[in-house]
Amino acid sequence: MLLSAPRVLALDCMGGDFGPSVVVPGAAIALERHPRLVFEPYGDVARILAELDRYPALKACSSVHHTELVIAMDAKPSQAVRRGKGSSMWMAIEAVKSGQAQFAVSAGNTGALMAISLIVLKAIPGIDRPALAGQWPTISSPSIVLDVGANIGSTARDLADFALMGAAMARAVLNVERPTVGLLNVGTEEIKGVEEVKRAHNWLKQVELEFDYRGFVEGDQIGQHLVDVVVVEGFAGNIALKTAEGTAKQIATYLKEAMTSSPMAKLGALLAKGGFGVLKQRMDPRRVNGGTFLGLNGIVIKSHGGTDAEGFASAIEVGYGMAARGIVDHLTRTVAAFHDKIDAIVEQEEGKTNH
Repeated sequence: MLLSAPRVLALDCMGGDFGPSVVVPGAAIALERHPRLVFEPYGDVARILAELDRYPALKACSSVHHTELVIAMDAKPSQAVRRGKGSSMWMAIEAVKSGQAQFAVSAGNTGALMAISLIVLKAIPGIDRPALAGQWPTISSPSIVLDVGANIGSTARDLADFALMGAAMARAVLNVERPTVGLLNVGTEEIKGVEEVKRAHNWLKQVELEFDYRGFVEGDQIGQHLVDVVVVEGFAGNIALKTAEGTAKQIATYLKEAMTSSPMAKLGALLAKGGFGVLKQRMDPRRVNGGTFLGLNGIVIKSHGGTDAEGFASAIEVGYGMAARGIVDHLTRTVAAFHDKIDAIVEQEEGKTNH
């Protein structure tokens, strides 16, 4: 059920490459799209207010909280945990824990954000490893891919949990009521893949689910949107994400060089300007900015540190959709029942082995 009450957003204004100069304009864009948003910005009050003065409507629905401490973008997660209490990032997450805010958005240090979020919010009962989920552009609408870097190495139980959590995010962010889900593998044949992936596949085939499990998908199929949710272990997921980002930049460079290589090429580029504009828009990473740590007792959105205001607004959009759908309450209710079904299959497997 969608929530009708105003959503309160805690903002880490000091995270990312540009701090308040991007976070505040991004919040202003989000407010235009969702006028019922209320903001709790954390950080250097002088810098935040200087930006808010440019956006009277945003300033009117914002309560600024001053913090002296800022977690550096290159800080180690262990250092952030030891020394980060009272920082803009920590206080924004604390606002979610206390119920003062429904979700938090930060463009800060990813490792620090994950570590602090897990310490402050804790994981949903039954979830061993929260996952970092992001949107992946495809030939049609975006897909959800998880895990893209929160965990190195995942068990079959982790992968099954990722499927459940990714489907919940697809409903909240992509507005797909019964999402399709696939496991990333080195092939679509049943015999291929590491044991943990094959075991998770076997479980998901047998369990009655609130999503449509489609089996294995391969790396070159992610962009074809064969499924709404792609489940992958974090190490491979992060490599796939970085490879895709690098390939997109490489193609953009090739196109630019080709279109400026000669007078005729420049003329062709001018004639095709409209088509290139459509291509640029579809490949714009700002449209799918905003990853989330799924499996926590609260919603925390990670924005890309180098994005602009439009990209930061997209990250807010992700959190807004998840808060509106009550994704944390939903997962808290469904995880235990999901695990009961998995445990029943495991018992059957062990029984067959013992016989």
